[in-house]
Amino acid sequence: PRLAPIAKPLADEKLTKKVLKLAKKAAKRKQIKRGVKEVIKAIRKQVKGICLIAGDISPIDVITPLPVMCEDRDLPYIYVPSKEELGQAGLTKRPTSCMLILPKALKGEAAKDEEAKEFAELYAEV
Repeated sequence: PRLAPIAKPLADEKLTKKVLKLAKKAAKRKQIKRGVKEVIKAIRKQVKGICLIAGDISPIDVITPLPVMCEDRDLPYIYVPSKEELGQAGLTKRPTSCMLILPKALKGEAAKDEEAKEFAELYAEV
């Protein structure tokens, strides 16, 4: 897959693994928004979280508004190399262009301390 020229900051291999692992855990607890439409809607509503963007999206215009919106609202964002890996981490069979990991679950049980700590660490790293 060819990476888009705007795919910066791009996560290295170690950070990509860490980010996707957290995304998978968050998906199991329904703590994610996936897809451009959902993510943009959440960002507009001032939802806090970490935005993951696939760096190999084509056409690139699909994801170009995301970094600007994230910067305007002080949301950390990072590019991951593959939309397929991002989709798998979000527990779907389809490739995903972007995802927003939320610090707390939308419904059901509250996030455990360990997971909250993991989110905070990654938030600081990104």
